[in-house]
Amino acid sequence: MSQPAFVGIDVSKDSLEVHIMPSEEHFQVNYDQDGVNQIVQKLRSLNLQVIVMEATGGYEQALASEVCLADLDKICILNPRFVRDFARATKQLAKTDRIDAKILARYGQTFNLQPQPLPDPAQQRLKNLVSRRQQVVKARTAENNRLQQASDTWIKASIKRIIAPLDQEIKTIDYQIQQTIKQNPSWYAKAKSLKKIKGIGDTTACSLLAYLPELGALNRRKIASLAGLAPFNRDSGKLRGKRMIRGGRADVRKALYMPALVASQHNTIIRNFYLKLIKAGKPPKVALTACMRKLLITLNANLKNYQNNICLNS
Repeated sequence: MSQPAFVGIDVSKDSLEVHIMPSEEHFQVNYDQDGVNQIVQKLRSLNLQVIVMEATGGYEQALASEVCLADLDKICILNPRFVRDFARATKQLAKTDRIDAKILARYGQTFNLQPQPLPDPAQQRLKNLVSRRQQVVKARTAENNRLQQASDTWIKASIKRIIAPLDQEIKTIDYQIQQTIKQNPSWYAKAKSLKKIKGIGDTTACSLLAYLPELGALNRRKIASLAGLAPFNRDSGKLRGKRMIRGGRADVRKALYMPALVASQHNTIIRNFYLKLIKAGKPPKVALTACMRKLLITLNANLKNYQNNICLNS
């Protein structure tokens, strides 16, 4: 049997660079149906171990879907920062599409990466809808800020004409999100369970379902780390640095910021926790971050208990 093949694919808007380890074979194709078919045909001839790609803002999704449809679901999509750090560690400072494809394949081979399950179409749709809502809300916020600064009457009227359809579009997207959740009984039940916690509303519940589907399935440490809310040590020798959060899913932290702020004022448990940290001399931002972590852990535990009860009663 041939050696396990580790395939790196650098994805751009118009082209795909492919590098195969350990054979060191390399080729480029256009990012269209013919190019994808060429890649699939080549992959079928290999003793495929894993296909490594970077998250490229969505360009990789179509390729990943096509490869999975061809029953080659051995894909691992990486954070670009990890790949770049690996390249520097191997003294590869230059950056081209060809080099990036080789680095991806080498990364997969070095760490013996295992394939990761891709989100199912329904999960991806929910994530896309929630992301689209954030984009439209951001545009509306920008227009509202301009409205506050405008002094000319005509300019104000112009801004209001832009804000009105944005408000309507947000309502339309909210409806689509709710319909998508209602079509999935598991999501609908999870959303109801999440909203029982004071500070969690429809928007936050939907965001957590979209960006953190692992909620309720992991332990408290893993879920905090996945969200980027677990503090890391920064100690070396006699130096004892401040513990800081890093990495994780920024969208989850954004979704939890306002709920944690509300909970620190109106949720008795979170408020007492916040005041205790402030009294201990913690800066407000540090205390609020800790509240975000505590709120997430509480949501994770409640959802886990809910799912366990469902299993016991079934």
